[in-house]
Amino acid sequence: MTTSDLENDGWVRTSRDGAVLTVTLDRADQLNAQTPATWSALARAGASLDDDVRVVVVRGEGRAFSAGLDRSMFSADPSTSGGLGDLGRRDPQEAQERIREYQAGFRWLRSPGIVSVAAVQGHAIGAGAQLALACDLRVITHDAQFRLPEATLGLVPDLTGTSTLVELVGYSRALEICLTGRAVKAAEASAIGLANLVVEGVDLDSAVADLVAALTAPPVGASRATAALVRSAVRNDFETQDAAERAAQVERLRALVAGS
Repeated sequence: MTTSDLENDGWVRTSRDGAVLTVTLDRADQLNAQTPATWSALARAGASLDDDVRVVVVRGEGRAFSAGLDRSMFSADPSTSGGLGDLGRRDPQEAQERIREYQAGFRWLRSPGIVSVAAVQGHAIGAGAQLALACDLRVITHDAQFRLPEATLGLVPDLTGTSTLVELVGYSRALEICLTGRAVKAAEASAIGLANLVVEGVDLDSAVADLVAALTAPPVGASRATAALVRSAVRNDFETQDAAERAAQVERLRALVAGS
């Protein structure tokens, strides 16, 4: 893919190996800074999923996962499409609809039927942190660090990051991280549940490959049903979740008896 093709595709490229789709931010010279074109490309990747995809790996080229929003997007000039000046001058409902479209590039990573894994090295800042948070699991390197500095810039995290952060680390920790905009380094990320695994930089690819192999090892029906149960458990009360477990297990038993 040429440089112009990559730019037109929001600096996002995808590759498929059987049941695994890899989505790569490929703008290493800019630390994989993101633009609205990036989010559109991510949304298209999600829309392209077929039922054979079981795992999606999200990664960034070079020494950083993603340093966040491209600096040009901070322009107050309303002629910068998708920039802060552009959105801030739009009708509120129109601006919210535009942001909803941006969020679609992130939310699909929790789609039923797939498990998403972020492979994070170096900086994951702002939109970069929210992209990693959008995934189900995170494998990170010892030099990785997460930051959500939006509040310190007079903004808020708006790419699905608040719900997923609270889900992972709890209310009070999430509030403190968001309001201070401080860096969460690898050791702390592991301790508070933000990272599933911390590895040396040279081991990142192999660690992700091992995790992907483990995720795709169970039968697809059991894997997807279990993932659905774990996701629903975050929000269901006990009675509702117990009922969901019963219903899912009966479906699995029927499938086993039927030999499927």
